[in-house]
Amino acid sequence: MQDAGKIADPVEIEVLSSLSQIAAADWDACACPEVAQGGPPDDPFTTHRFLKALEDSGSVGVGTGWEPHYLTARQGGVLIGVAPLYAKSHSQGEYIFDHGWADAYERAGGRYYPKLQIAVPFTPVTGRRLLVRPGHETAGQAALVQGAVQLAAENGLSSLHVTFCTGEEARAGARMGLLPRASQQFHWENRGYADFDGFLADLSSRKRKNIRKESTTAQAFGGTIRQVTGAAITPAHWDAMWQFYQDTGRRKWGVSYLTRAFFDIAAEVLADDILMVMAERDGVPVAGALNVIGRRRLYGRYWGCLEDHPCLHFECCYYQAIDYAIEHGLETVEAGAQGTHKLARGYLPVQTYSLHWLADPGLRAAVDRFLHAERDAVDQEIEVLTDYGPFRKTQVEDYE
Repeated sequence: MQDAGKIADPVEIEVLSSLSQIAAADWDACACPEVAQGGPPDDPFTTHRFLKALEDSGSVGVGTGWEPHYLTARQGGVLIGVAPLYAKSHSQGEYIFDHGWADAYERAGGRYYPKLQIAVPFTPVTGRRLLVRPGHETAGQAALVQGAVQLAAENGLSSLHVTFCTGEEARAGARMGLLPRASQQFHWENRGYADFDGFLADLSSRKRKNIRKESTTAQAFGGTIRQVTGAAITPAHWDAMWQFYQDTGRRKWGVSYLTRAFFDIAAEVLADDILMVMAERDGVPVAGALNVIGRRRLYGRYWGCLEDHPCLHFECCYYQAIDYAIEHGLETVEAGAQGTHKLARGYLPVQTYSLHWLADPGLRAAVDRFLHAERDAVDQEIEVLTDYGPFRKTQVEDYE
């Protein structure tokens, strides 16, 4: 026990330009200490292997608008915290939109970019962003936030953003003076279902019939749909997923954030973290979805197709994910950003969180007013959408 009068050692912050400068075991002792007891990490996206795959593949780095400046915090020579920090020259690939703030500030004569972002690039998934070793939460979180703010201020940068952090981190950051922001996504929650039919039984009859109809329609595309993970994922599957990813990227964003090299590296170091749902005809993939497996959650990330077939997207992305989660005892399926169409398929709205520091007092005051109004709007939207959810309102079924 520490003596009451003893002064704690100061926390030293260091900025790393590459994850090759820190051992995987050291980073993961802060990012995913739970793996020491066995099993997968709670959040596979903040592991050393995932973030380094982004870096080694050139998906982040020079020319991408995501320049790594990873933070480490040490106290008494002990690593107590790390954070995935990036200097951003744009606001793409974040899914927490601040384009309006940037436009207003630059119209007023300011320079919004570059800015700093504590985030997992291209990944709208909630998880710890201030990766603190257990037992050092208060000192570690404070040191990482203060270090990031100081880095922004000393370099004359407009802002710092911490996106898709946990609710606990959002509350801690607000106490430190950062501005909290609320957004919403659609997640599926496992209510102890024994199987997919058990989930369907929890829905209103109309929604249950619609899902069965969509699943039957999808299964009739002319091939088979199967789930593959780990060593069962072949090079042909990775090649197909790259093609699917490019197709979706061109249609939705106009650009693909991940490079081809990321998929090659993922095949080597991330295969056990990956679930692919593949729609194949004669052994050739024609559509598919890529999910990432956590200790308690399944994360839907990418979908694409080379052929259009009715309802195949719903089956591969939503229903197969639910089926896998039930079979493997996972608590939640996170289906990514946006998409009110997910509501009818059992995914209910939940709040997500971010934190923001803005150097300019005028911009900060304006954003603070906006965020207060936005939080109220998000709360109301979640309440309304939840009421429109597909689940039975009473135990008495309304047969339609």
